[in-house]
Amino acid sequence: MTAEPSPTVHPAAAPERRGDFLLVACQGGAEAALAARHTAVPGIRKAAWRRGVVTFRLDPGVDPPDDFFPADLVFARTCIRSLGQVTAAAEAALMERALEVAGGAAWQNVHVWNRAAAVAAPVAEIRARLLAACGLGQPDEVAAAGDLVLDVVVDSADRWWVGWHRAATPPSRWPGGLYPRALPPDKVSRAWLKLDEAIETFGVDLAAGERAIELGAAPGGACQRLLESGLHVVAVDPALVDERVAAHPRFEQWRMRARDVKLRRFRGCDWLVCDMNIDPVSTLESIARVVTAPDVRPRGIVATLKLPDWSRAATLDEWLAAFRGWGYRPVARQLSTGGREVCVVARRGRRGAVRRAQTRG
Repeated sequence: MTAEPSPTVHPAAAPERRGDFLLVACQGGAEAALAARHTAVPGIRKAAWRRGVVTFRLDPGVDPPDDFFPADLVFARTCIRSLGQVTAAAEAALMERALEVAGGAAWQNVHVWNRAAAVAAPVAEIRARLLAACGLGQPDEVAAAGDLVLDVVVDSADRWWVGWHRAATPPSRWPGGLYPRALPPDKVSRAWLKLDEAIETFGVDLAAGERAIELGAAPGGACQRLLESGLHVVAVDPALVDERVAAHPRFEQWRMRARDVKLRRFRGCDWLVCDMNIDPVSTLESIARVVTAPDVRPRGIVATLKLPDWSRAATLDEWLAAFRGWGYRPVARQLSTGGREVCVVARRGRRGAVRRAQTRG
């Protein structure tokens, strides 16, 4: 977990011109799914979008907090207050105009990111020049919690969007909401990186000595990450996991399909992990079979729900209601290291809290 700023550090004042639009980054293709969820967030109306970004107009009189990042915008990577666009044929002119639009706020960090992968501007070089112009030296690109961040979104070679936000949640500290860690070469699959991002994003409090069971584990990337946190790990999969994982003393594998495992074997499971390449309804059925079994009560679930097509995102709230029905408090986000899918982390909740959550839903 990221430490909060010291009480003796006073955050910089937000810019006087706050901006009437939110600019929200997302995975290319997720724009419609993101825009459709705006009805769960009071005070915003969907406006326009291009690949990789969606804009929302703030209703008159609505002025969200500096660190506004509504959890209901599940497909959002990061959320900034837009100050507008700047256009010019040369980078130097773009930078000059961007700084004019940004005004004289006491920025504490600068994030520069491409609207979409196809843009491919030299964001590190642009950021270094903007940092110098703001007199900031070379702070780490991962902002500190509480930092006032100047955002520059490269839309094309001759157009940038300029905005700002206050860093708070882990994704809001990363430029463009993109997880800044690459997959280390000794990891067996990208599942390691996805789980690593999930742990950081949701603050998953894994404890050494706990027991995790992963459904559909091969080749073992997520198991590898769980082992590194000191857990005892069981992989459920007919296919063998990588030998680097299989050789670990705290690892075992049940070589069978999840539905063939006798339910009593899940007793004593602290975390149930599931990232199977199947329809989300089938994933939920697999999880339900375990967590509703007698004497099986994991304290947490980390599940990936694949989206065969983007239209299935409309069913997300029903899927989250299923977790609440099992007695868990779910939160969901589309991770930047994943594909067309949603990661759900659900912690065991009190029955009263669950009933209230279902009533609100």
